[in-house]
Amino acid sequence: MSAIRLARTELRRITSGVLPRLAVLALVLVPLLYGSLYLYANADPYDRLDHIPAALVVQDTGTTAADGTRTDAGRGVADRLRESGAFAWHEVDAAEAEDGVRAGRYTFSLTLPADFSRALTSAAGESPRQGLILVTTNDANNYLVGTIADRVVAEVRRSVAAEVGTAAAEKFLVGFGTIYDRTREAADGATRLADGATKASSGAGELATGQRALLDGARSLADGAAKAADGAATLSTGLSTLRDKTAELPGQTRALADGAAQVAAGNEKVASAGEAVAEAAEGLAGGLDEVDARVETRLREAGVPEDVIAQTMTELRTLRAPLDKANERVQTASGDLRRLSDGADKVAKGADTLADATPALAKGIATAADGGGALAEGTAALRDGAATLRDGERSALDGTLRLADGAKQVSAGAVKLRDGLTAGLGEIPHPDAADRDRTAQTIGDPVAVRTVGENAAGSYGAGLAPFFLGLATWIGAFVLFLLVRPLSSRALAAGHGAVRTALGGWLPAALLGLAQVVVMFGVVRLLVDFQRPAGALLFLMLTTLAFTAIVHALNALLGAVGKFVALVVLILQLISAGGTFPWQTLPEVLYPLHAVLPMGYVVDGLRHLIYGGSLSGLGLDVLVLGCYLIGGLVVSTVAARRQRVWTAARLRPELVL
Repeated sequence: MSAIRLARTELRRITSGVLPRLAVLALVLVPLLYGSLYLYANADPYDRLDHIPAALVVQDTGTTAADGTRTDAGRGVADRLRESGAFAWHEVDAAEAEDGVRAGRYTFSLTLPADFSRALTSAAGESPRQGLILVTTNDANNYLVGTIADRVVAEVRRSVAAEVGTAAAEKFLVGFGTIYDRTREAADGATRLADGATKASSGAGELATGQRALLDGARSLADGAAKAADGAATLSTGLSTLRDKTAELPGQTRALADGAAQVAAGNEKVASAGEAVAEAAEGLAGGLDEVDARVETRLREAGVPEDVIAQTMTELRTLRAPLDKANERVQTASGDLRRLSDGADKVAKGADTLADATPALAKGIATAADGGGALAEGTAALRDGAATLRDGERSALDGTLRLADGAKQVSAGAVKLRDGLTAGLGEIPHPDAADRDRTAQTIGDPVAVRTVGENAAGSYGAGLAPFFLGLATWIGAFVLFLLVRPLSSRALAAGHGAVRTALGGWLPAALLGLAQVVVMFGVVRLLVDFQRPAGALLFLMLTTLAFTAIVHALNALLGAVGKFVALVVLILQLISAGGTFPWQTLPEVLYPLHAVLPMGYVVDGLRHLIYGGSLSGLGLDVLVLGCYLIGGLVVSTVAARRQRVWTAARLRPELVL
């Protein structure tokens, strides 16, 4: 009889009748009930946290800052917790919260103490302290809820820290902005100071140059004043002498005027006499001319020859030449006397005018002499003042030079101050309102977490699906052999080959296991999104073939004890497969179990097939399951060969399950 016929015979045996058929159907549905219902119940427990009651105690009284800003951090936290939908928050007093957590009405409580706001804002004072959030849990209520509450509180703590830090950073940055504005004003003032100091330095140089010119002028003035004083003294002495010398001048000039008048009168007489003589001489000369004419006429009438007449006339003219010259001299002398008389008259008049003016002149000379004395005294004072001015200008020049040096130093210092403030201005943060908000948020909450899931499970249930599907497949294989016999007694009694007997005992369970997997997969797909559904189904089929082979081998080799061993192997796989926490978190003594038992490879393969991602490790998973499949069939074959010999223990077993 072939292994197929043995399998068909066993299937007919376990399905002969209504109740056996129902039992087979129940066996097929066992993995479904375990896998799908457990996944359904745990699909997304975090989405239903709002059904868990939690107590919220708000004792915070708030605080008011010096600028009038009101802070009610406790109330803000309470409002955000209620709006978050995490847990069913009940705001109660402290006594009710404590009693409720102890009695189980609330799974835990969260208390915000009275000084919560004051503590959060204490960073701006001299005694900063942390704000306290009090969490009261009771593991008798639920351990995992307490753990989840710790995560919620940690998120609240982070949110509050970010908010408070952002507010503090905002004030800090506003302070920086104020410092920047004040420093910019100081830099502008320093710039103006530097410009003014530069101008002052330049002006001090120009002032020094002008002061030198003033000193030179003062020196010249002093020298000129000294000379003027000497000249004025000499002038005063000369004027005094002149005044003394001219004291008699009015009388002398009057006498001179009188004498000049007398001389003028005498000269007038002489001139008159001379004019009379000149007139007589001129008449004489005219008479001689008439005589000459008459002589010449009479000689010509007498018939004297012309040459004789001419000679005679020449002789006459020669004879009268002295008379003519005498006449000319008389005429000249008469003119000179007239001019002398006129001049004498003018002199007499001038002398008279001089005599009239001399008293005023003498008085003016006296006045000038007196003024010369005053001038001498004034120029002496001018000399002394000019000397004082010269000395003062010298001192002023020294001060101006020191002022110029000081102005240069002030200018250099102002330039350094300006450059330092300008350079420092660039080092002071001065963000605008938008940048200040972003910077404050960054300072208050410097770390932002962005989780990138390359292959996301999507929910808590989907995350556990590989583990529960593998577990359900093992349990399905286990319960199959509560109904299916590992080895056919008829085949063993008939002496059929061990391979055919082993395959004949395994095939019914394998077929039912495949049915279990197909049904379970069809339903679980409604709950979990498979990235590679065909691959996942084929891998689950390989898994059930391997698991049924393992359980079949244990039952065939060990009998009733094999069922117990299968349960032990199930427990060992539950703790070593890494279905919940990573297997690396296991105690190191369990590492060999993870490496040897098949459940870990099932979980690994299903994770990559359900969530997607690389399939580089899937070959090892398939290889291990294939080895278990073949190894289980080999062990079943060995058991079938051994059980062809009937022993007393087989006829009357000590344990029947």
